[in-house]
Amino acid sequence: MDKVVGQKRAAAYLYSPIDPFDQRMLDTGDGHFIYVEQCGNPDGIPVVVLHGGPGGGCSPAMRRYFDPAVYRIVLFDQRGCGRSRPHASVENNTTWHLVADIEMIRDALGINRWIVFGGSWGATLSLIYGQTHPESTAALVLRGVFLMTQPELDWFYGGGAGKFWPDLWANFTSLIPEEEHDDLIAAYHRRLFSGDIGSEARFARAWAGWENALASIESNGATGESPSDYARAFARLENHYFFNAGFLAKDQQILDRMDRIANIPGVIVQGRFDMICPPISAHTLASKWPKGHLVMIGKAGHALSEPGISRELVHAMDQFANNRDFLAL
Repeated sequence: MDKVVGQKRAAAYLYSPIDPFDQRMLDTGDGHFIYVEQCGNPDGIPVVVLHGGPGGGCSPAMRRYFDPAVYRIVLFDQRGCGRSRPHASVENNTTWHLVADIEMIRDALGINRWIVFGGSWGATLSLIYGQTHPESTAALVLRGVFLMTQPELDWFYGGGAGKFWPDLWANFTSLIPEEEHDDLIAAYHRRLFSGDIGSEARFARAWAGWENALASIESNGATGESPSDYARAFARLENHYFFNAGFLAKDQQILDRMDRIANIPGVIVQGRFDMICPPISAHTLASKWPKGHLVMIGKAGHALSEPGISRELVHAMDQFANNRDFLAL
């Protein structure tokens, strides 16, 4: 399939839409069932796509960043979101459960090593997976780097981004009594897990709306309201992970373990004006990764759908396709 070129929308840089050749639900054995699909060439270079959030789920557009004649594209919805079940559940749902799920999927599909492709929280999970299973990781392609550190959480939920978007920040904080503003993650946590579905949905839409409004540089803060079911899963899962510091042993864990992936090649695509995951994280990551190449996109924010970000991600995957020998798959 040929790529569409000559336009300045993200879709212009993507491959044509495709359908999966395989869809299945995998039983984790501890109460979760994970939706997994495969697209492209069954005998191609394996690549697994890790979506953001936590709680965002995969979309058909994520299939289109890879040449379907070359790549065996594996997508799955992480625990509690998308088509995985039970929906919005945080039971047995930690970073380490997700790492184990990725290995379960790899083993179930009979894949030896694969490229790991992830953005935002998906970049976080890609790095943690690669550091835990370097033997299974041929390369990493990351977008909108988030290192799961307290300064990053303080930026987005402690007022940093709010200094650029005071009107939207006021909307986000107005639902919480002022005496709880010193820890908005904890304040929202109490309400997202109150047991009152209607109330949870209300606060979930506010949580998701704050993030969605800042994702794209083109939106200028405008965004539609997410459906209640999606917003509730997204907000509960994301808040659950952030409330628990990503279930990491220490704040700088990813950076402290970069030696584990020092010999794994990677590409980092980062929007210069990313308001959700500031570029300092991508820059710091690249400085500690000998084989990690940082591409900074001048006029771009956080979203996967930013044209410059889509262009560079597709280019990175095309480059790996043209130089596959070193991947040792």
